[in-house]
Amino acid sequence: MTGTFVDATAGRQTDGVRDEKDGDTHGWQTLDPAHASLLNAGNRSSDGGNPVFEAICRLPVTQLDANAACAGFPDRIPLPPVGSHVRIVGSYLQDTFHAQWMVIHPVSSMTVIP
Repeated sequence: MTGTFVDATAGRQTDGVRDEKDGDTHGWQTLDPAHASLLNAGNRSSDGGNPVFEAICRLPVTQLDANAACAGFPDRIPLPPVGSHVRIVGSYLQDTFHAQWMVIHPVSSMTVIP
């Protein structure tokens, strides 16, 4: 998907992504018009109407049942500055636990594009 990386933290974190206990980060991307059809009702009802992307195992894990999943997995996805126009590649799926939104989880790459 292509679009603009937007702050998912309301200015509370300089990198624009929310830290999760499972070691992942949750970020948002306002989609370019060509990809707007990738949103569903869950995206439109939460998270500012944006799709969620998750860079996995980026942070220290504090959720016990996630320790094994992140063991030995180094996150190498660089996060550009908030406001960057980016292409995000990864597994696009429906998160059945959080408002049924569509999410890229995990992110395979994030590239700044003109």
